[in-house]
Amino acid sequence: MQNWDQTLLSQYCDSPTIMGMLQSFNDAVDPAYDLAQFYANIWNVATAVGNGLDIWGQIVGCSRYLQIATTPYLGFDEAYTAPTAATGPQPFNQDPFYNGVTATTTFALSDTQYRQLIMVKAAANISDLSTKSINALLRAEFGTNNGTDPYGPAYVQDLGGMVFNYYLGFHPNSTQIAIIQNSGVFPRPAGVQANLVYI
Repeated sequence: MQNWDQTLLSQYCDSPTIMGMLQSFNDAVDPAYDLAQFYANIWNVATAVGNGLDIWGQIVGCSRYLQIATTPYLGFDEAYTAPTAATGPQPFNQDPFYNGVTATTTFALSDTQYRQLIMVKAAANISDLSTKSINALLRAEFGTNNGTDPYGPAYVQDLGGMVFNYYLGFHPNSTQIAIIQNSGVFPRPAGVQANLVYI
């Protein structure tokens, strides 16, 4: 507490025992440190970590955990599990050997990745879902660095006929694909088919 000694009755002001007890009590219960930690770790989204970011994720409506698509393999066992063009047997020099079914396909984003996703989702929540605003969301997620794209261009292609593409001018990793397809952050206007196209 601040200026606690000004609230003390004047008859006790010269008592070193009472003053010492009250000073010790004030040091023990002073909430200034706890309030500063609460503000930095939970309330301020720019500095929040761990549980604080999870709270912000619940507020804006996006999860830290993403479902990642399984990687295709060179091998034979996966051919028995309903193969598709993306998950079936692949030719040599394309994918690694099959090493068994993965335990989980759930991936937890780091605090830095999750904070960025939260900020993009917060912007998406108030977006008008126009091509211009969706392009702004893509730029916010995949960023620009001094006018250059660190990954490559990312934008929306309006194909007409209620269809548009999320176009990535780079080969995204599985996390980036999951962010676009599974996180719910990148919107799709009602009745519009959205496809992901990348190099």
